[in-house]
Amino acid sequence: MAVAESKNTMTSSRPYLVRAFNEWILDNDCTPYIVVDAGIQGVQVPTEHVANGQIVLNISPGAVRGLVIGNGALEFSARFGGVPMQVFIPLQAVMAIYAKENGEGMVFGSEPGSPDPDGTSKERDGEQASPGQEDRPSGRPTLKVVK
Repeated sequence: MAVAESKNTMTSSRPYLVRAFNEWILDNDCTPYIVVDAGIQGVQVPTEHVANGQIVLNISPGAVRGLVIGNGALEFSARFGGVPMQVFIPLQAVMAIYAKENGEGMVFGSEPGSPDPDGTSKERDGEQASPGQEDRPSGRPTLKVVK
């Protein structure tokens, strides 16, 4: 019975879902974008592109090199304003992954044993899933497509 007890504690599903959505978006000839909470410890992104504590990144093969979506972090190298940078994102900082062309994707809520990326309820995360939404109260972060 010890085997059954150990199955009760599962690892985070977020890395598996990020990998699956990335593949699904690419298979449908769309561009995968991720929304990252830049305030999570360990996040290494170009700070000059962070707005409202978040950054939206294009992770398509044409935009990044060496993309690795591991079980603990997502990392790649890319150029920002012509300057090369190694990007490192702990997966609990990935708030959403979506297709640039149609907004299809997934917003992540908190998981047991994982900190909530933005410290708020899932209702707010659900609002962020619609990139074109204009009826948000001012002062709240918005999801923007970065070109």
